[in-house]
This record gives sequence, structure tokens and C-alpha cells, in this order.
Amino acid sequence: MLEGLATEIRSFHSLRDLRESIEEEIDQYESVADEYSQWLGSFLRDMQETHGNEEWFKKLSTFQRSSKGKSKRENKKESKEEKKKKADTSTEWISYKALMLSASEQGEAEILFDAIEEINRKIDQLRKVKSVIENLEKSTLGKDMIYITYIHDGVPEKIVLRHKKDKEFAEKFSFAADFSMLKQVYGT
Repeated sequence: MLEGLATEIRSFHSLRDLRESIEEEIDQYESVADEYSQWLGSFLRDMQETHGNEEWFKKLSTFQRSSKGKSKRENKKESKEEKKKKADTSTEWISYKALMLSASEQGEAEILFDAIEEINRKIDQLRKVKSVIENLEKSTLGKDMIYITYIHDGVPEKIVLRHKKDKEFAEKFSFAADFSMLKQVYGT
């Protein structure tokens, strides 16, 4: 899938191709999530000496530990109170037009945590879609299909099934129409 493109339409010649594309996305996201987790862990270890007793540090450390140990079900069942605590983690941000700015170490830790959470959410979405695609593969929709896929925020959301012969017919028709147009222009 295209880097940085939030919405796109791609055609796949088989469900296997689509599934493999999703698997590649999952691998890439997992790699980035692991890198950010290591960065956050290292950052928190370095900051423990100077900020270990501060409330924001304790909250982020707790969130990091709890997010590592949570299963998928527990992530879904996260209470409103926990979400409110996350939103209240920092007062170090200032709004500047359409952006939030921070010059604190707390801000850096928060964006790392937010990025990890978002990436993990995306991985969960991709795994669900992959599972659905695997079920579709078992249904044997046919070998002469094109899967036109609507991808939103990197996750396939809709698929149009087209028979390859429909496309061949459309191409032949297009060629025939071009040919007859030339014939009419030159009067032969």
C-alpha cells in the first residue's frame, strides 16, 4: 500500500495477493510499534531518576505496563475512567491553530505512547480484515476475479468483485469504438 496515502483504491488479481499485502502491512506496523516501544521504554528509564516521583511519569509508566500486558479483549473493555485519565495526563500542551505544541519531556513520552496505541489499533483492524479475507479464500469465489479494494487509513474496508472477462470485454469495446471513430473522421 502507498506510504502516507490515507485513502486509495487498489486492484488485486487474487485474494491471496490481497492477504499477502495485508500481512506485509501488519509486519511493517509491528516493526514500527516495537521500535517505538523500545524508544518509550528507554525514555522512561532515563527519565525515572529526574521525574520518577512526578504524577505524569507515574501515569505514563502505569499505562505502558498495562498496555503491554493487556489482551485484545481487555483493550476493548477499557473503562471510561482509564480513557479520561489518559486524556488528563498532561497540561504541558498549548494549542497553536490546528496543532498542539509541547516543549517538555512529558510531551515526548505522551506522543510515543499515543503512536504505539494507534499503531496497535491499526494492527488489530488489519488482523480482523486478514481473517475475513482468509474466510473468503476458502469460499472459492473464482479464479477469474479482480478485487477492487477501497482502502481507508491503510485498512481495506470495501471490495468490489469484478469478473476479469468484464474488463476484457470493456477493453475490446473501447478499442472497437476508437477504431470506428477514426473511420468516421476520415470518411472511409
